[in-house]
Amino acid sequence: MSDKPAEEPSSTPEIPDDVWEQFARDTERDIRASAPKEPSARAREVTERLKKSEQPAGWRTGPAWQEMNGKARRRRRVWAVLGVPLAVAVAVVAMKPSLLPGDPFGKSGADKGTSDAAGTPLAPETAAPTAAPSAVDPEIPTLDRPFAGSPAVNWADGKAGIVLPKATAIGTFSKDRVQLALQQAQKLLVDANLAPKTLRGDRPTAALSVLDPKQPGMLDRLNTSLSTPAESHDPLLLFSRFDPKEVRLVGDVVKTRGRITFKKSEHSGVAIHADYTFVYPVVRTDGSTEVTRTIVRRVLDLELLDPARYQVTSGRLSVVNYDSDFGNTACRIYDGYFHPDFPSAEPTGASPTGPTTDPYDRSKDLGQEQGDETCGTVSRT
Repeated sequence: MSDKPAEEPSSTPEIPDDVWEQFARDTERDIRASAPKEPSARAREVTERLKKSEQPAGWRTGPAWQEMNGKARRRRRVWAVLGVPLAVAVAVVAMKPSLLPGDPFGKSGADKGTSDAAGTPLAPETAAPTAAPSAVDPEIPTLDRPFAGSPAVNWADGKAGIVLPKATAIGTFSKDRVQLALQQAQKLLVDANLAPKTLRGDRPTAALSVLDPKQPGMLDRLNTSLSTPAESHDPLLLFSRFDPKEVRLVGDVVKTRGRITFKKSEHSGVAIHADYTFVYPVVRTDGSTEVTRTIVRRVLDLELLDPARYQVTSGRLSVVNYDSDFGNTACRIYDGYFHPDFPSAEPTGASPTGPTTDPYDRSKDLGQEQGDETCGTVSRT
């Protein structure tokens, strides 16, 4: 890029090239002497200030990129299942035979309001709960009732749980434009966590399509995580994926609970915050009928920036932060898939060393009272 400034109006005296070149050299020399750690960055800053002295701070430079790097705020927190000894499970069934698949004794849990389809659905979540969900009967999940014994039994099904707030105009963005941004955030959440093809390990094309390709490194990082998963670039930080050779989803319902909010961002854009928990009932593909559940909580911060002010793609969302907690998946396996533990099987992955945590507790912030990369156990699935 030339150090010569853009051509000024004819009323401005023209400055000879050799004067500008000498000025640039002197400026760079002074900067190197005063800030040896970042000379090139400072020199560029001075050059840009000379060229854009009449423009507001941050005009089309995208200062948000330094803050909105799209990285996970903490490494993932994987929890192995707190296994139920087989003898205990047998004892529970002996005391309550209706837990057996098919209910051979004709005593349906629906009589006591324990059926997956029974009970009053919870109202949409509008604020963080004040406590974890109450304990429920310790029923064993089955193919017919995969959410038996789970607080999620009365949660919404799939996309129905991602309820969008009423849009309002923000700054330069109209009500309709804010509504579209919220719908895009919903599209990302649905494709990343609920779409059958994504859960089978396919590419989450729809989720990626709402993200801004001009955000430095974001799509490259996600594409790398999907093509070559590793600890340093793990797709599970944003996408829910199971190895189709190992497990399959029971039925076609994933239980969903959470909320999405928005407000004006500090960059005069639209800041969107999503906090959702997804419950996946799965069974092994080896013919077993034993059902277990993996619980995933995701917190995602997105932003819609004004293309008139920043170097962004109109209508696309930028990722500010994303964070996840996983309940019941093998510890420290980085092949890009969740690996649920089944009570009757030997655990896989590293042995858990962290605390026991309730994966259904949405009253606390992610990572609260836990360290980064904690691998502990869950109190229930």
